[in-house]
Amino acid sequence: MTGTRIRPRPGPARRVLPKAKRFLACRKRVLLTLGGWSLLESAQTFLGGYSVARALDDGFLAGRPGVGLGWLALAAVTIVVGGLATGGVFRGLADLVEPLRDGLVRRVVTRSLGEAVTGGGRADSAVVSRLTHQTELARDSFAGLVLVARSFVFTAAGALLGLASLAPLLLLVVVPPLLLGLALFVATLAPMADRQQDFLSADERMSTEFGALAEGLRDVVACGAERQAAGRADALITAEVRAARSLAGWAAVRALALGVAGQLPVVLLLVAAPWLLDRGLTAGELLGALTYLVQALLPALHTLMNALGAAGTRLLVVLDRLTSGPDGDLPAHGDERAPAAPAQPPRVELRSVTFAYGPRAHPVVHDLDLVVEPGEHLVVVGPSGIGKSTLTGLLAGLLAPDRGEVRVAGQPVAGPAAAPGRQWARQRVLIPQQAYVFTATVRENLLYLRPGGAPPGAVAASVAAVGLDALVERLGGLDADVDPAALSQGERQLIALGRAHLSPAPLVLLDEATCYLDPAAEARAERAFAERPGTLIVVAHRISSARRADRVLVMDGARAVCGRHDELLDSSVLYRDLVGRWHAGHV
Repeated sequence: MTGTRIRPRPGPARRVLPKAKRFLACRKRVLLTLGGWSLLESAQTFLGGYSVARALDDGFLAGRPGVGLGWLALAAVTIVVGGLATGGVFRGLADLVEPLRDGLVRRVVTRSLGEAVTGGGRADSAVVSRLTHQTELARDSFAGLVLVARSFVFTAAGALLGLASLAPLLLLVVVPPLLLGLALFVATLAPMADRQQDFLSADERMSTEFGALAEGLRDVVACGAERQAAGRADALITAEVRAARSLAGWAAVRALALGVAGQLPVVLLLVAAPWLLDRGLTAGELLGALTYLVQALLPALHTLMNALGAAGTRLLVVLDRLTSGPDGDLPAHGDERAPAAPAQPPRVELRSVTFAYGPRAHPVVHDLDLVVEPGEHLVVVGPSGIGKSTLTGLLAGLLAPDRGEVRVAGQPVAGPAAAPGRQWARQRVLIPQQAYVFTATVRENLLYLRPGGAPPGAVAASVAAVGLDALVERLGGLDADVDPAALSQGERQLIALGRAHLSPAPLVLLDEATCYLDPAAEARAERAFAERPGTLIVVAHRISSARRADRVLVMDGARAVCGRHDELLDSSVLYRDLVGRWHAGHV
């Protein structure tokens, strides 16, 4: 046996942190807003201890109580300002927290539905724990962590700046125990994350087992298997209790680190007070330093360590579980990840295909034979109601033929019951006349058919190719929110076209997907898809679409004729009639 070295799977932190960076990078404006409000909190912290020192040294001890009261009044005013800052922080927090929760819920539902469909309709019972308990856990933990981390950073900055302004010597007494406690605390994070992961795994296993028991309870009783079922449940409960106790043990270690960082600086400051006074420090400066520690720095540190030790590790593990697996990511929807390998343009075949909307209905498509070569651009024309959209539905797999066969890239096209969610979009994409845009950012709308991400610059390239750049600029950029109700039909079509252009699908079906665009915009969009690698089938809205195609399929209800534009003008009466009507309508 060869000595092949197996690399251990990276820990939750190494898997989640890159995704977290992408998520935060898409929300720089929100982070700047939170930072701006938090600067007021730093000012409050700085003036709190500094005002106490000046009130004592320059006011009360100097025999000027009015000056002392003035400094204390200034400290009181900063408390009110800090309260206003906290209100601003809470107002901005929702813009950071709610997109995370919404994205995680969407990810859990999409993955669960995809697994249920591809797995023969069997759903994973653990999704209940993920959807209800874990997503809310991630939301609450993230919100709390943002609040306390922001508060600690700006409070620590204000307190340390205040200590340095009073006497730099104070930093030599306060900073070393702070760093020691923080180092001990950081050393506990990885083990606590592992124990938290064990606890959540046990929780999911118990949820799955209890779901199966509830579903088959009658069978358990009928078979007399109550004891065996109870034994399995008891083992799972015991495992979860064991994981919880292990997690509590590491929490005790965390409490020790909190004591070192949170209490030792105060003790050292009091012990070192005579030595500091001998070196020129005043009583007011010592009291100001104590105020910084007791009223600002140590409470913020205590809150931070509790949050990181509990909510932080819990959040890390939950995010790792919810975003693991294929297409897993936080809802940052950046476009910097590596794309999937592009598929080759497929050959499309219809072999004696017949379809009717009912057993006694007249066939809409009757014994149709058609071959679209790889990379070919085919346009479909015909009178209204003749079956053009039905044809795209058959090619997309949304409809199943009554007779005959539809094949794409040599494989039979599965019917509507087998369409596995967004995995379907890796093979073919259909954009209908009524384009769908959902409430999210522009980027999220564009990347919906590419959940695995797109290469650098691909989003911007697709936006420019289909003529979407002016709309994106008007909306406020790729990360601006989209209100579908505020968009026109043409604007919705542009976003849907950009989504299809960015998708990895080698077969694109456009069913009058440009009918609400003006002729110039339509020509630009169709040209973008014609230049895009892949096979393109377009249901035409204007004669100009037919002229741009490699071939044109004319559907007349009795038979279909396929050929080049010039050939069909000579051979097809219906096509000449359609071209004449288009010209008469100046379209």
